[in-house]
Amino acid sequence: MTLKLGVPSKGRLMEKTFDWFAERGVEIRRTGSEREYTGAVEGVENMALVLLSAGEIPRELSTGRIHLGVTGSDLVHEKLADWQARVIAMEPMGFGYADLVVAVPHCWVDVDTLDDLDAAAAAFRAGHGFRLRIATKYHRLVRDFLREAGVADYSLVDSQGATEGTVRNLTAEAIADITSTGETLRANHLKILSDGVVHRSQATLFKSRSAPWDATARAAFRTLEDKLGLDS
Repeated sequence: MTLKLGVPSKGRLMEKTFDWFAERGVEIRRTGSEREYTGAVEGVENMALVLLSAGEIPRELSTGRIHLGVTGSDLVHEKLADWQARVIAMEPMGFGYADLVVAVPHCWVDVDTLDDLDAAAAAFRAGHGFRLRIATKYHRLVRDFLREAGVADYSLVDSQGATEGTVRNLTAEAIADITSTGETLRANHLKILSDGVVHRSQATLFKSRSAPWDATARAAFRTLEDKLGLDS
């Protein structure tokens, strides 16, 4: 059985992942054109590269169709309920940093904390007759975070496009989204709550708890561990 490693199929996350492995003596690369999702591995025998979208990797790890996968920790936490029972976070990789944050309009001068947001949400519902809307793609993470913070009287609305634009477009009153520098938030006149960081994400190497293993896959994994300097 071949040891399968899932890696993002395009963009800087793919390039940084290739570089990270190469620095540790394992060369992984795309083969063929950008339209062909094929790859090669050198440095570990019986190991195969599987190119996927970053969002597909949590699912493939959970089902056991890949043994290892590189993706953002935010995607694993969001897409996999009880994620620790499904995957093992083996190694943070030191790139792909981004924070999932709660942000509100900059003009809300009295709203700087989650407690302030809770009060604003109650006032909004009393004044408008419906709950304050928070646009996000991260429903599980945001819902759990706001529940623990005691924020009520809000509803999450799904954002399929640019989340930062939903407030300007009057489809939401606040947002929860990924940011690395905050520049896009500021450009859309939004501010991050002082205690509004939901999750600090980075690219992470994950191991599936449900993937099948035989002697060949285990031997390949031990070789990979040695090269990467990891402990299983």
